[in-house]
Amino acid sequence: MKRTRALLFQALQELLAEKGFEAISMQDIAERSTLNRGTIYLHYKDKFALLEALIEEKFRTLLEARMAGSSGGCPAALRQLILAVSDFFGNVGGGCSAHRGLFEPMVETAVRGVVRAFLLTGLEHSTRVTSRTDAELRATAATWAICGTVMEWSRTRPITAEELADAVQPLVAGGLFLDGKAPATPVCASVARSE
Repeated sequence: MKRTRALLFQALQELLAEKGFEAISMQDIAERSTLNRGTIYLHYKDKFALLEALIEEKFRTLLEARMAGSSGGCPAALRQLILAVSDFFGNVGGGCSAHRGLFEPMVETAVRGVVRAFLLTGLEHSTRVTSRTDAELRATAATWAICGTVMEWSRTRPITAEELADAVQPLVAGGLFLDGKAPATPVCASVARSE
């Protein structure tokens, strides 16, 4: 599966550099990757699912790099998470506006999924979470707050990404038990276990 994914991701990236996403067919991807279409369909139902998987992998790679630079404290990890989302959304916004409209919803969906899973992993290790439902609600609310705010920021960038992270972090920290009111273990635990 890993080799197949690598071939498909490389093929899709090459085709995206050559022509618009709308013009790419599954046959193009099959030919470029040297895989048969049946093999591709075993893993991805269409080119949209393949693109979403590629976006997720690129964001996870960026997130891991950001977390490696974290000081290790939970608030620091949350700040690095916000900066990773800012970096990623900022790069999407830097391209052609026609492509931005096409890719922005897919990027937002993929990034939200990774961020939510990351936060949920940390919350599952918190002694302050009362149930799985509580953890899911907290992870979902924090994810939407982070991604929604960063997405809006990426359109105009009225402040730096660092200033944005400094502003958003305290707004989200309380819901993740990172506000210093009690011993916190949630998000920091997920830094080490996210992958």
